[in-house]
Amino acid sequence: MSNPMKQHGAFSWNELLTTDLDGAKSFYSQMFSWNFEDINNEMPYTLAKVNGKESAGMMTMPPEAAGMPPMWGGYVTVDDVEASATLAEELGGKILVEARDIPSVGRFCVISDPQGAMLTIITYSEDCDE
Repeated sequence: MSNPMKQHGAFSWNELLTTDLDGAKSFYSQMFSWNFEDINNEMPYTLAKVNGKESAGMMTMPPEAAGMPPMWGGYVTVDDVEASATLAEELGGKILVEARDIPSVGRFCVISDPQGAMLTIITYSEDCDE
């Protein structure tokens, strides 16, 4: 992929997990003049846009994140999700969400570093134009 944000090691996406999606939309639209596009792949998802360009995603807290506070999380591009998850474990990290596919986007998993900081790693599919 020629997009520099889709290169191994680059932060490529930001995502809000929230307990109040409508409240978050109201806050961020007023705070940053964001516009939103609701999509529904396997679950409802909202794209936040700046000047018509996608800049982040927002979603209601999924069941596996129950009990966690609302938070923004970053995605880092990797060449191979499974290999990177294995490496994270070898380096003392943990796999928090096993690798899974996002239709038409790619494959991701959630890891934590040895200190407990969470991060999502992702390999984008060839047809993903982001």
